[in-house]
Amino acid sequence: MKKVYIVGAGPGDPGLITVKGQELLDTADLLVYAGSLVNPVLVNRCPAAEKVDSWGMKLHEIVGKMASAVAAGKQVVRLHSGDPSLYGAIVEQIAELKARGISVEIVPGVSSMFGAAAALQTQLTLRGVSDSVIITRPAGATLEQDRIRELSRHGTTMVVFLGTEHLTAVLEKIERPPETPVAVVYHATWEDQAIVTGTIADIAPKVRAAGIEKTALIIVGSVVDATASSFSRSDLYG
Repeated sequence: MKKVYIVGAGPGDPGLITVKGQELLDTADLLVYAGSLVNPVLVNRCPAAEKVDSWGMKLHEIVGKMASAVAAGKQVVRLHSGDPSLYGAIVEQIAELKARGISVEIVPGVSSMFGAAAALQTQLTLRGVSDSVIITRPAGATLEQDRIRELSRHGTTMVVFLGTEHLTAVLEKIERPPETPVAVVYHATWEDQAIVTGTIADIAPKVRAAGIEKTALIIVGSVVDATASSFSRSDLYG
């Protein structure tokens, strides 16, 4: 069967790829990976494969490369960072592949937002604090208008992807008290992971002082400082 495997690499730590994902890397003939977003340790774990960095490539180039390999009977792995269902731009790839008669199997990965929660040693949902999570991103080159202002009014945990370069603008849109806790987690689970915590009022200068400009997640809400939150104990523990 003609097939491409789209695999989530996880947030950075190479140990956080799934067992199935690693098995596919072990047997890949062609690996098309998402540039510096993927830990090079994972890329190097499939030494027999032809490796293609997709950074800067157009959709037709990526799909063409994969389709040619599939036609030659090769096992093809498309390696995305985190989990491919979150800002992974996979549906357009799937559509192009299916138009060429090539099926797709998706292997989920650990999202960077879960890596960030682990780094903060907290829960994104916490009883008595927040029972929901909003995942969003700011407007930019590929999004004309965002809904950060409206979404922030729900008062639940917010996870903002692709927003560190626009941190001040993001914070200005968030309609919550200025003392609301905020964390910016750079390279969650990577060896150079960095965490900056503060509030809506003071986090921006702290992040600038830390030299963090991209590849970070913004988490807004009282779950950031869970030890100080007035949370309720789970019924699971009586």
